[in-house]
Amino acid sequence: MPIPALALSDASAAYGGRVVLRGIDLTIRAGERVALLGRSGAGKSTLLGLLHAQAPGRTALVPQTTALVRTLSVFHNVYMGRLDRTSTLHNLRTLVRPAAADLREVGAVLARVGLAETIRARAGALSGGQQQRVSVARALYNGGPILIADEPVSALDRVQGAGILAEMARTHETLVLALHDVALALAATDRIVVLEAGRIVLDAPARELDAARLTPFYAGTA
Repeated sequence: MPIPALALSDASAAYGGRVVLRGIDLTIRAGERVALLGRSGAGKSTLLGLLHAQAPGRTALVPQTTALVRTLSVFHNVYMGRLDRTSTLHNLRTLVRPAAADLREVGAVLARVGLAETIRARAGALSGGQQQRVSVARALYNGGPILIADEPVSALDRVQGAGILAEMARTHETLVLALHDVALALAATDRIVVLEAGRIVLDAPARELDAARLTPFYAGTA
């Protein structure tokens, strides 16, 4: 049996006195592709945050807000995915004059998400969908074995989204993805976990589910 990559046992979370998650038991095994579904406010982002906190050094994160530095170039935003693996001096030099090797590596990752030509563009000048792909590229550049992503393709059409999810799966051993598209979730993952009012109400292999079974849980999500 695959070993656990991440695990939560009877986990709970609250913000401002309001309980967001309660009694969460969830194990993500190495090699699994897991989709997290649920209505807006069900606790998906909070659950992803708890999972990320389990192993921050082994996880690459795509936050829902993209978390880009809009005044910096696309190159620098992607390069941030590995800031902790290079010296402070190298990082300072890169801010002013990126090394050719770093430019090549970042350019190759941007090509994977269809944005090679934007490498020197200011991140804030890109469209919402492009910014989302830059955020994905940063996680791909990070290269951690576990990728956790919060609505990573919500600004893309289904074809683009499927391509981006395939790129994530190609280089990351384990995926945990909050998705807004039921069809994409069924096609791109092998396990579906549904949250409702802060609790897990469904956890099943994707092959045993279909859109008709999932839509009632997922109706009204943002």
